Amino acid sequence: MTDDKKGGIVLIAASVGGILTMALHPTARDLVGPDRFASMTLLLIGVHALAVVSLPFLFLGALALSLRLASPDRLALAALVVYGFALAAVLVAAVIDGFVVPNIVREMIATAPPGTEEWRIALSYNGFLNQSFARVFLVASSTSIVLWSVSILTHRTLASTVAVYGLFVGPAVIIAVLSGIRLEPHGAGLLILGQSIWFVSVGTLLWRFKPVTNGGAIV
Repeated sequence: MTDDKKGGIVLIAASVGGILTMALHPTARDLVGPDRFASMTLLLIGVHALAVVSLPFLFLGALALSLRLASPDRLALAALVVYGFALAAVLVAAVIDGFVVPNIVREMIATAPPGTEEWRIALSYNGFLNQSFARVFLVASSTSIVLWSVSILTHRTLASTVAVYGLFVGPAVIIAVLSGIRLEPHGAGLLILGQSIWFVSVGTLLWRFKPVTNGGAIV
């Protein structure tokens, strides 16, 4: 199995993992009710564990894509570097939202007033941190999509249609984030879905990629 095919498979699988994370992500309101706290906590931890596990595979897929698009202009390399920063940011966001929030909510439920207010403040602060790192992730990953798409269009390595879509969805996500949209699970999920469609499409192209032979050499 070629590196392109391996990279395509992991890119598809990891992107699907991200889609599932956002689709199953419970809201903060779901956690507050004592009767639902246990089940919602397990779900919250589970989906974020899936997200964290998916991150190294996303980077491996991005590495395979960048190697396939490698050229003297180094656009693909720049995209990979920026994407590495994006994944670092979303790792922090996932840990904060998936593993810190349940503990804060647990203490908030168990504490009698007026001590509850202190935990509400902590939960609110935690939300600001999560939102900030999520914004860094979305802007940085969208920038990477644009750079990869420009490289695809420039060198015609992969189908140009996926590059055209990347040049649409990348700026669209950046504009949405900079406009101040609140990244609730459903809102952020739509933005991540738009990105994931691009990654799944690119992963499919890598999976099906057949190197061209030139005088016996594979290019």
